Amino acid sequence: MTGLTIDALTVRIPLRGGAVVHAATEVSLELAAGTVTALVGESGCGKSIVASTVLGVLPGEAVTTGSVRLSLGDRTIDVLAGVEPYRGRHIALVPQSPSTHFTPVRTIGSQLAETIDALGTTHTPGDLVARAGLSVSALELYPHELSGGMAQRAAVAAALAGDPEVIVADEPTSGLDRDRTDQVGKLLRTCADAGAAVLLITHDLGHLLRADLADTVAIMYASRLMEVGPGTEVLADPWHDYTRDLLSALPERGLRPLPHPPRALTDLSEICPYAGGPTTLIRKEQRMIRVRS
Repeated sequence: MTGLTIDALTVRIPLRGGAVVHAATEVSLELAAGTVTALVGESGCGKSIVASTVLGVLPGEAVTTGSVRLSLGDRTIDVLAGVEPYRGRHIALVPQSPSTHFTPVRTIGSQLAETIDALGTTHTPGDLVARAGLSVSALELYPHELSGGMAQRAAVAAALAGDPEVIVADEPTSGLDRDRTDQVGKLLRTCADAGAAVLLITHDLGHLLRADLADTVAIMYASRLMEVGPGTEVLADPWHDYTRDLLSALPERGLRPLPHPPRALTDLSEICPYAGGPTTLIRKEQRMIRVRS
């Protein structure tokens, strides 16, 4: 069975002067093959740090504990150990800003060809853009000539070049309109249905609600997971106050302001404003929920 297991991942980033950024705290997720896991939360809560850890691109001074393990069926790769190469071939990234992710002075086709060559697969650039829903004519274009939706599809095409078991999509719909957001969501769902484990990092709950995209939804607040469970259940019947507050803040749900402002992660207190004290994540039926310790 292939997939990614994140177990009690904690990331601390020391700063000059002695301060410490509590970037992620005891994050545990199971990403199974053929599923989409949506990691949801406000900007600055630590979602992208989880992505950076999985991809092995944390700053050098970061201190990590816990584990991130990639199961490939015949073997397991210890991601945090950094011994065996895996980026591109086994875990691929769909970035937030694909137009700046590509080299601006080369065509999309030439960059996809280089990616295929580096990863040693038998794909062609035409195969990849077709899988991503782009016309073959896009191969002759430069990054600045692509629309936002086209650029994101080109980024997905590049991610598929290595036939990865895991795809990390870090805010892939940021800045896109509703129609293009839905198109990218359907493309990621197609990747999961083809066998990949997809980690979708997003703050767009509205997209998740209307698209019925995520098999699992994990809600993150101030470096910690607040609630994790089946996507349709978490969104229809949230158990944690923070999840309910996020949903109530949507325009279609009343646009109610969040009762607690986003928390800075530097020297973060253990006291959660929702619980009024230290907390722990417990399993309850098919979900995990954070409660006061």
